[in-house]
Amino acid sequence: MVEEKKILAYTLKNAIEHNGKAQENAVLNSLFHEGLKKEEVKDIMPAIKKLVTQVNSLPLQEQEKSFSALEKETGKRKEREGLQDLPNAKKGKVVLRLAPYPSGALHIGNGRTFLLNAMYSERYNGKLYFVMDDTIGSEKKQIIKEAYKIIPEEFDWLKVKYKKPILYKSDRLKIYYKYAEMLIKKEKAYVCSCSAEKLRENRKLGKECSCRQFPKEEQLKRWKKMFKAKEGSFTLRIKTSMQDKNPAFRDRVLFRICERKHPRVGNKYKVWPLLEFSWAIDDHLLGITHIIRGKDLMMESDMEKYIWDIFKWKHPVLLHNGLIRLEGLGAKISKSKAQQEVKSGKFIGWHDPRTWSITSLRKRGFLPEAIRKFIEDIGLDQNDIVVPIDILYAENRKLLHEKSRQAKFKQVETGRGNMEIIMPDGSVVQGSTILSPKKEEVIHFIGFGYCKFGKKSKGKIVFYFAHK
Repeated sequence: MVEEKKILAYTLKNAIEHNGKAQENAVLNSLFHEGLKKEEVKDIMPAIKKLVTQVNSLPLQEQEKSFSALEKETGKRKEREGLQDLPNAKKGKVVLRLAPYPSGALHIGNGRTFLLNAMYSERYNGKLYFVMDDTIGSEKKQIIKEAYKIIPEEFDWLKVKYKKPILYKSDRLKIYYKYAEMLIKKEKAYVCSCSAEKLRENRKLGKECSCRQFPKEEQLKRWKKMFKAKEGSFTLRIKTSMQDKNPAFRDRVLFRICERKHPRVGNKYKVWPLLEFSWAIDDHLLGITHIIRGKDLMMESDMEKYIWDIFKWKHPVLLHNGLIRLEGLGAKISKSKAQQEVKSGKFIGWHDPRTWSITSLRKRGFLPEAIRKFIEDIGLDQNDIVVPIDILYAENRKLLHEKSRQAKFKQVETGRGNMEIIMPDGSVVQGSTILSPKKEEVIHFIGFGYCKFGKKSKGKIVFYFAHK
């Protein structure tokens, strides 16, 4: 744990740099540079709050005098964890991929995994593919057309350098059909006509489905029937052990029938692969050497390995990233929930600050360099972690400090000012200013915070609040 005198030293230093007023977030960020661990934040925040209050009550001259006795405490800085070395990685030989599912804009949570792939590609002078994971999806989690435009724009804004053109799963169905037939011929997959309820019962009992017993010639005929059959009548399943310790791994579905119209290819196809099958094939064909993904996909990783072993293909290195929870958001990050709220009209769009999407952060005045540095400092960690959102604010503030104009802002009653500031929770603050902002300019309103100019609407200047 960081000693109190070190906290005091950084509090005094920050106060002197900001006309006698230290900020808790800035002190916390300095302590991270000293080696403060993420799990220690909750324990240390009371001390930071107490010392910031004490220091801010002192005259500037007294702050300077106290700091001179403690200045040596701020002299040495440890590097934060950052990016660790990738196992079995060689310069110029690393191949990674981005595989977003186009159900909406990226958010800071899943954006972390994509940025890690991008930054490792840069570090090793490797190759980075962008594969749009646009298999048909489920009824609950559907593709939305605008995501095809939003996601590449977000990657470009984040300065992600990927190999062009973008690859689309919806263009690769015939490739997946070819390998599905190969699995059937190898007697490693079968076409099942049983209900989902029947399969669940069989899995629970460790009992093989009767459909599994047909010879491969019959299975191939049933496979061809799938392309003319009704939704829900057939699935293609992989043969695994029905005694596998994980019931969900037993005879998993590889392909299913879906008659819903696809946003990109319409009704051209009705037999669609599940993502883990398409990943297994594409990761081999594209020569992927390292896969970085969320640890919520560990079973899908096991299925990929199972398929690679059937074809006797070399395994890429699989690395799993823990989930990140940003403390202080006031809302849970969820792409599917955000999609529902955008569709219903509760949110004003994917740029609504409540989505916490990359698009919304850009709208609010965050800089890509701040997001990249934030993700790099967290690094790759299989453990679930809680990170204060204040750390991201501090990274962004450092970059904005020199770039932003300062202006006065006066809060007024509703309807009486010439400006509106849309807050992260969707509320609106009314105010007035003599400022004439430039396109997408970030303004530091003294005593209020950093805000980005959005538009002029009905005689009002509209800003989006970033942070204090």
